[in-house]
Amino acid sequence: MNGIAIVVTLVGIAALGGGAILYVRARKLAAVARASDDDVRHRMYELTILKEVGDRIGYSLNVEKIANVIVGSLNQFIEYGAASFMLITPEKIIFKADLDKPVSHAFLDDIKVRMRLALNALLDRDLSQTPLEETITGTAMVDGMNEPVRSFFNIPLVISGNIAGLLTVAHTKDGLYKEKEMTMLYKIVGQASQAVTRLEEVITVERGKLQAMVESMADGVLMTDTDSRVLVANHALRNIVSTPDGRDVTIFDVIDACAGMFDVRGRLEESIKQGRTFVADNINLAGSIYQIFLFPVKGANAGGGTVGGGVIFRDITRERAAEKMREDFTSMMVHELRSPLDSIKKIGELLRTPSIRDDKAAYDEYMGMVYQSASNMLELVNDLLDVAKLESGKFEVRKKPASIRELIEERVKFFETPAHDATLRLASSVDEHIPHAILFDQMRTAQVLSNLLSNAIKFTPPGGQVTTRAFLHAHGADINQEAALAGIPLPLSEKDPRFGTLQNSVVVAVTDNGEGISPENQERMFNKFEQFSTSIRAGEKKGTGLGLVIVKGIIETQGGIVGVISQEGAGSTFYFTIAV
Repeated sequence: MNGIAIVVTLVGIAALGGGAILYVRARKLAAVARASDDDVRHRMYELTILKEVGDRIGYSLNVEKIANVIVGSLNQFIEYGAASFMLITPEKIIFKADLDKPVSHAFLDDIKVRMRLALNALLDRDLSQTPLEETITGTAMVDGMNEPVRSFFNIPLVISGNIAGLLTVAHTKDGLYKEKEMTMLYKIVGQASQAVTRLEEVITVERGKLQAMVESMADGVLMTDTDSRVLVANHALRNIVSTPDGRDVTIFDVIDACAGMFDVRGRLEESIKQGRTFVADNINLAGSIYQIFLFPVKGANAGGGTVGGGVIFRDITRERAAEKMREDFTSMMVHELRSPLDSIKKIGELLRTPSIRDDKAAYDEYMGMVYQSASNMLELVNDLLDVAKLESGKFEVRKKPASIRELIEERVKFFETPAHDATLRLASSVDEHIPHAILFDQMRTAQVLSNLLSNAIKFTPPGGQVTTRAFLHAHGADINQEAALAGIPLPLSEKDPRFGTLQNSVVVAVTDNGEGISPENQERMFNKFEQFSTSIRAGEKKGTGLGLVIVKGIIETQGGIVGVISQEGAGSTFYFTIAV
C-alpha cells in the first residue's frame, strides 16, 4: 500500500506541476497577446493621429499654422503641462504655448530660456536680443505654484534642411516621457517637415522657372506688397532705375527714376485701393520713352484679395520712332505723288489752249514734262511694290549669264550727263580676270548700280569724282589686299566680317569723295525710309528713303552681301558682291 500511495502522490505532484507550468505559460501567452493587441491599437492610433495631422496641414507652407496643428493634436496621445513651439523669422521669434495643466510664469519662462538656448546651439548664433512675440492659450497660469520643469524634450522643426524652429513638451512630473511617446512625436513632426519640404521643392522649381521668365523679359517688371515693399524686380527694371548690382531695388529707386515725370507710387497705391489698371504713355526716362502699366495683384485663392501691386515698364522708343517714320513717310509720299499730279493737271489745262496746241515746240516740251512726271510717279510706285515684295518674301530675281563689265560701262555712260551737270567726273575700272559671263539678274543689278551712282552724284560736291570698280575675290584670299590692288585702300574685312567666309565672287564698289557718313548713320543706311537731309546738296530733290532697302534686297536675294564704308569728310564706298 505504501508503494501505491507513493506512486499516487508522485503522479499528483506531477499533475500539479504540469498544471502550474501550463498556467504560467497561459499567463505569458495572454500577456504577449495583450501586448500585441496594445501595440496594434497603438499603431492604429498612431496612423490615425498622423493622418489627422496630415489632413489638417494639407498643402500649407505656413510653418506657424503647421506648428499650431501639431501642438493642438498632442493632447490626444501625450500628457503635458505645456506644449509649445518657437519659430524663427527675419524680424522676430514667434513663441506659442498651449497649457494643459496649471503652471506658473516661472515654469513657462524656464521653457523659453531652454528653447532659446537650444536654438542658439542649433543655429550657432545668439538669439538672446531677438524680439519675442508671445501667445499663451489653454489653462490659466497660477503664480503661487512652485512646481519646476521636471520632464522636457525638444524636437527641431527642419524645413528643406534648415532649422525653422523648435517644438517642445514639458511637465512638472518627473520621468514622464518614454520612448514610445517621443517616437510618436518625432514621426508627426518628421511627416509635417517632409511634406512642407517636398512642397517647397516643387514651388522652388516653379518659382525658378517663373523668375527666369521674368528676368528674361525685355520689359521692366516690378511687384510690391501692399506696403510698397519690393518683392520682384527683374534685370531690365534695375537698368531702367539705375540700381547698382549687389543692392536690392526699393520703391524709392523707382520714385527717383520717375521724379518729375510720373508719380509711380501714388498711382500704384491708387491702383491697389481701387482694383483698377492704369496706363501712362510717353514717359521719358533717361532718354528712352516708356509706356507704364500699373495694376493690382490678386491672391491666388478664389476670391482672394489684393496682395500687392505690379508695374511694367515697356520701352516704346523704337515704336514711337517707327510711328514718326511712318507719319513722315506718309507725308512725303503725299508730297511726292501730289507734285507730279499737280504738274500733270496744270499742263493738261495749258495743252487745252489753242495757242499751245498750235505751237509744236511748246506742245512737245509740255508733253515731255507730262511724261517725266508720270515716270517719276511710276518709279515711286515700283519702289513701293518692290519693298512690299521684299517684306513678304515674294521678291524674285531671274539669273541669266551676262557681262558685269558691260553693265558697269553702260550705267556709267548713262550717268555722265547728270554728273556733267553737277560738275563731277565719272570713272570706272573692271578687273580683267572677271569672267566675261557670270550668272546674275542683269535688270535688277542695273537697278542697284543706278541707285548707288545716283546717290554718289547727289552727295558729292562740285569738282569731286565718283568711281565704280569691280574686282574678283577668291575664297580664302585676303580681301583687303585684293581691294588695294583694285584701287580701294579700305579695310573691308575689318568693317564687314562676312568677307571672311565669302565664296568666289565679283566685288563691285562705288566710291565718292563727298561728305562721308557718320558711324551712327552708317548703321541705319539700309533701314526703310531713312534719309539724311543734312548731306543733300542745296536744291537737290529729296528721295523716298527706299532705294538702299531695295538695293539690299536685290543683292541678298541673289546670295550676295552689301555694305558701306565711310569716313566723315573723306567720302564713302558702297559695295556689293555677286557669286561667281
